[in-house]
Parts: sequence; structure tokens; C-alpha cells
Amino acid sequence: MDGNLEAAPVGVPTSESCAHGAGAPISRIVAEVAARFPGERITLGEMAEAFGDRAFGLLILLLLLPSLLPGMASVFGLPVLLLGIQMGLGRRTPKLPAFLARQSVKRTDLLRLAGGGSSWMTRIETYVRPRPGFFTSPIGDRIFGWLTAYVALMLILPGPGTNGPPAFGNIVMALGLVEHDNRVMAWGVGLTVAGCVFATVVLVLICWLGVQAFSWLF
Repeated sequence: MDGNLEAAPVGVPTSESCAHGAGAPISRIVAEVAARFPGERITLGEMAEAFGDRAFGLLILLLLLPSLLPGMASVFGLPVLLLGIQMGLGRRTPKLPAFLARQSVKRTDLLRLAGGGSSWMTRIETYVRPRPGFFTSPIGDRIFGWLTAYVALMLILPGPGTNGPPAFGNIVMALGLVEHDNRVMAWGVGLTVAGCVFATVVLVLICWLGVQAFSWLF
């Protein structure tokens, strides 16, 4: 995704009010954060500060989207793993190590994610809304964190077809987390568990076949 956008989007409210707003749609939050930082690139550290109490969900969402592309998953596995562990341990906001906080994304990529080109996100946002429940509680946050950490391990470990299913479920979970939607979080948890079981079975099978092949050769 190349190119640069010099002017902030017209009619976008201030990012201060958005980043801490309880019910702002994801696309508007991303657009306002992009408007807050006019440079060509935005660091993860800047986004963590701008997103406020939604930083975990939005950072994980933004890091997982590229992991659906072939060959990209392992690149984002480590930062997702660190964020997941922190959330699993009960942190309310992420504390990024310096090497990770310095990593950046193109501002235009964020705007593209928030713009009309992301029609699937727009459709999801028409359904996602704040719905409190078990998965929006502190315990639910910890479940989200540890499941995210497991998904990150699946992204880091090589295996055919083991990246997409866990990442997709984690993305749905992140959407629910950002909008405090218990129902969408529940769907995401189910999809993530199913995806992780599938990926784990595939990886175990690959290891077993490798051991059998090694014993056959030697």
C-alpha cells in the first residue's frame, strides 16, 4: 500500500474525543487517529497512546489483518504474542518495548482500512455495538489475552493452512473487544478456539510425520 495523504480527512472530529469514546465505530477511530498524526508513517507507540483504553484491541486488530496474507503471519506473530501476554496478565493498556513501539505503518494504509474500500468492516460495524456481558468483563479480557497469545504462537510456527483460521477468529474477537460487544466476542472466542484446534492438529500431524520419516530414513 503506497502513497501519502497530506491533508486530514474533512469533517473528522478530533482524535482526542474519539480515542476515548465508548461507542465510536472502528473506522472512525482509525480515521481520527490517522488525522492526529499527519506524518507519512505512524508508530505503534503513537497508536497505543492515541487509542487509549481500546489500544489492545485495535493494535491486535491492525497487526492481525496482514497476517491473513500468505507469508506475512510470522512477521506480526511476536508483537501479537507480547500484547496477548500483557492482556492475559491483566494490564489495562499495553506497554510496548522500545523496539516494538518504534515499528510503524503507513498513514495511508490506516486510512484505507477505515475508508470505503473496507466494505466488509463497514458491514460488520452496522451490527457490532456495545453489549456488556461476561466477555467484556476483566475475566473476559484475560481470556482474550491468552487466546491471542496462543494464536500468535500459531502464526509464528510454520504450517500449511495454520495461520488463517486462528487469525480470523482473533480478528472477530478484537472487533468485539473494541466495541465492548459481548456477543461478537463470544463468536470470536468460538471461532478462535476452533481455528487453534485445527492449527494445533495440523502442526502435531506434521511433527508426527517428520518423526516417522526420520525413523524410516535412519
